Amino acid sequence: MNFSRQALLGIGMIIGGSVMLYAMVQQIGDSNEPQPASAMVDKPSPEQESPQPLTTDIETEKRILAQKQKERAARVAEQEKRAQQFLTEQEAAEAEALAKARAESQQYMDSSAPAVEESDKSDAEKNDATMPIKKTSAAASAESETNTGDQQKAAQAQQEAQRQAAIKEQATAKKLAESKKEADAKQQAQAAAEKKREAAEAAKNEPPKSPSDYQVKRGDGLIKLARQYNMPVEVLAQANNLSPSTSLQLGQNITIPSRKQVERLAREAAAAEQAREDKRQKEEALAKKSADAKREAQQKLSEARKEVKETDAKGSFGVQVALANDQAKADELAKKFQSAGYQVKTSPTSRGVRVIVGPERGKLAALALKDKINSDPKVNTTSAWVLYWR
Repeated sequence: MNFSRQALLGIGMIIGGSVMLYAMVQQIGDSNEPQPASAMVDKPSPEQESPQPLTTDIETEKRILAQKQKERAARVAEQEKRAQQFLTEQEAAEAEALAKARAESQQYMDSSAPAVEESDKSDAEKNDATMPIKKTSAAASAESETNTGDQQKAAQAQQEAQRQAAIKEQATAKKLAESKKEADAKQQAQAAAEKKREAAEAAKNEPPKSPSDYQVKRGDGLIKLARQYNMPVEVLAQANNLSPSTSLQLGQNITIPSRKQVERLAREAAAAEQAREDKRQKEEALAKKSADAKREAQQKLSEARKEVKETDAKGSFGVQVALANDQAKADELAKKFQSAGYQVKTSPTSRGVRVIVGPERGKLAALALKDKINSDPKVNTTSAWVLYWR
């Protein structure tokens, strides 16, 4: 009776411990169960599913591809880290479960040791009791192996998906490079064709090798014909002794100069233009110099007039600017000096009629007036000299 109770109690303890062990192993397996492959594989984003827009900047595409590869490598490293952590936790849980099972089995063996007389039966019962433990440990090991296999399959699936994505990105980059190369080749071909067409058009519109006659048609003009034969309008006008602004008459015959004539006339026109420019610059420089001299002479005259003293000389001085043959010539010269702003008088002498500017009070002021008259471009004289008036 006592043996039956002990046997039933031991069997109950074995069965209860086995159930608790199985529940713990199952709970550990459920908490550490790896995510399905479909959950671990990154879901392609809408940007990856939709075709990437073609761009013409290959360097930009390379930078984008390198950034994506870097991000993908970071995600793979993170997933591998998580998988390694899961395997470590799973191995620790398995070791803890096995240690707990061994402890319970040892405890059971220690509690059944006093019943020596029924050792055979106890051994049989003990063997029967340890079988569920072994089965439970085997089931836990099998489940662990299954979870590990699932995790490895998920990682392999994820790596395969990443490899396919990399292949797709490489194909896209290659396609972009080929499209860019084709576009560049097409653009170069178009540029070469345009350059060839322009050269042909320019050769067609070049001046003839020899002079030719042309009859003016409706709508023709010097500017239009000059553009048509690729020559300056001044050259075409000069070849026909015309002004560049001359209007052509319907039916008028004009000469189209040859290439050599165009070059010669262009050189002559350039030389004439340069000569005109030089002359203009010289005239401007001379005018500036004359203006400066006149301004300086006027300043000296003003200063001399201020410095005149009563003791300089008695009477007044004048500046003789010309000695005319007759009164009419003297009046003409006087009118010219008067228009320039000078006070002029004439004085008949035995040698002719004097034209005198002044008078000035004091010889110093008269000398300053003479310098001003000699530097004035409006009167254009250099023979003025001071004389005593009265």
